[in-house]
Amino acid sequence: MSGKKISSGFSISSFLNKEDKEDEQETAVVSQQHLPEHHFTETDLQTEWNILLKQLQAKDPFVFNAIKTFRLIKIDEKNIQVLYPSDSAKVEFDKISTAFFNHFKHKVNNHTIGISYKKDHENLKIEVMTKKKIFEKFIEINPLLKDLDDLMKFDLT
Repeated sequence: MSGKKISSGFSISSFLNKEDKEDEQETAVVSQQHLPEHHFTETDLQTEWNILLKQLQAKDPFVFNAIKTFRLIKIDEKNIQVLYPSDSAKVEFDKISTAFFNHFKHKVNNHTIGISYKKDHENLKIEVMTKKKIFEKFIEINPLLKDLDDLMKFDLT
């Protein structure tokens, strides 16, 4: 039994040293001094956004329904503000945002665009239009419809 010692090839000290090296991650700093900064318009932004929404509607309806109420606004030459209704919708947007903004930056040839997010749940709620609500809006436009409703007793349920 006192034969030759066979090493398993596993060393605890080398394993610990390897873990320490993994913790030390290098961060790459990209200089934005030499990146192109061509002009883009609000129309360019809205056009690309609508194209993305149409593609998502066919390809991934779940993500489309989550982000269709988002609004993208050009603040200045280097900044775009994204208004979103809820945090859960923003999580779905984050899945596709990198690809969308990279595509947009290449399309307009402006790689210094910054993106800021703002929660704007009050203005972005979608109101479900029932027949009764539609009729009430028509009454605001034409008050004679109210008299017609009183006379005919329309069932708008």
